[in-house]
Amino acid sequence: MTDADALRERALTTLTTARDRTTLLTSCVDDPELTAQHSPLMSPLVWDLAHIGNQEELWLLRNVAGREAMRPEIDGLYDAFEHPRAERPKLPLLPPEEARRYAAEVRGRVTDLLESTAFHGTRLTEAGFAFGMIAQHEQQHDETMLITHQLRTGPQALTAPDPDPAPLHTGPAEVLVPGGPFTMGTSDEPWALDNERPAHIREVASFRIDTAPVTCGAYREFIEDGGYRTERWWAPAGWDHIRAHSIDAPLFWRRDGNQWLRRRFGVTEVVPSDEPVVHVSWYEADAYARWAGRRLPTEAEWEKAARHDPTSGRSMRYPWGDADPAPEHANLGQRHLRPAPAGSYPAGESPLGVRQLIGDVWEWTASDFLPYPGFRAFPYKEYSEVFFGSEHKVLRGGSFAVDEVACRGTFRNWDYPIRRQIFSGFRTARSAEGL
Repeated sequence: MTDADALRERALTTLTTARDRTTLLTSCVDDPELTAQHSPLMSPLVWDLAHIGNQEELWLLRNVAGREAMRPEIDGLYDAFEHPRAERPKLPLLPPEEARRYAAEVRGRVTDLLESTAFHGTRLTEAGFAFGMIAQHEQQHDETMLITHQLRTGPQALTAPDPDPAPLHTGPAEVLVPGGPFTMGTSDEPWALDNERPAHIREVASFRIDTAPVTCGAYREFIEDGGYRTERWWAPAGWDHIRAHSIDAPLFWRRDGNQWLRRRFGVTEVVPSDEPVVHVSWYEADAYARWAGRRLPTEAEWEKAARHDPTSGRSMRYPWGDADPAPEHANLGQRHLRPAPAGSYPAGESPLGVRQLIGDVWEWTASDFLPYPGFRAFPYKEYSEVFFGSEHKVLRGGSFAVDEVACRGTFRNWDYPIRRQIFSGFRTARSAEGL
């Protein structure tokens, strides 16, 4: 098999995997559920469906192949920057069946295009970047649609097996990450997005980081100790926010007598003590860390814990090495609809012994979303550049809702510090001065 054949096969596989997931997420409910807006924070599912097709047409058929627009009159409807999510239900969107046909017709033409594409000559085609970008884009919207499924009310529409029970983790609760330089970001990962680039050297002082993400059981101790009623744990804006919105627990939790229940994809269940806590905002994560006498790790600390191999001194693609993720490494790809118990996936731990850095829950970091030194927007500034600044906090590592194509040791996510509908958790850290 030639390099071009291998790229063609990888592109087709990742695009097909994404479309199979899109089909699952949009076929498990009826049309009224697809056209409804289940939260003002989210688009109707039918908008995501047609937007996926429109972006694929824009970048692969128009930009790569140089073809005329199939339906130029709908471009504005599916421009994410032209219409805020709360306004999208009022737009003359394609109805579900028409949206499906449009996305399918685009995919058919893209499949034909793949047969004749030369994976060189332009930055978009080099190493199949544009095809990888579109596969990542669709998977990111699949995650968004899964969030919408969690927000919707009504009976369960999605099912998946639970993760295998994990043996009780008996190792240390935290790991020492030695200080010194390491390589952050990437310049040679073919499908890495612009905000992951370029690779550069960062100096990080010694620190200690949790071996696993903070669990629901540990977070419940924060609640029971009056964490939501004690102002000193909270950043001022966070305190104002939880007071204004009467927030006293993670999203989807409710107290029932002496226990906590949560709603998860249409099912009400007892909050599991051993799972990583999910659906918490940056403000909640930060407050917990202060209460615990710790702090959130910086983005550089998180990446060093995830990628740095102290033996070789190099940065790996993933905590376990350079191999693509396998089921024994991480909880990814919507194989399960919940995080695995804390301490799971020993095969996926980093050389220093940190677990679950990839998959399960997105992890809030202390850092603002900022460009790396030498950053250049590509292929459009609206992907990353317009979000840089102090308004957004960085999340790292992916979640159970993230596909492997959109999750790397260098992958960066970002959101407002108030956001809780996302599959967000965290782990804590502390400085290790004098080591």
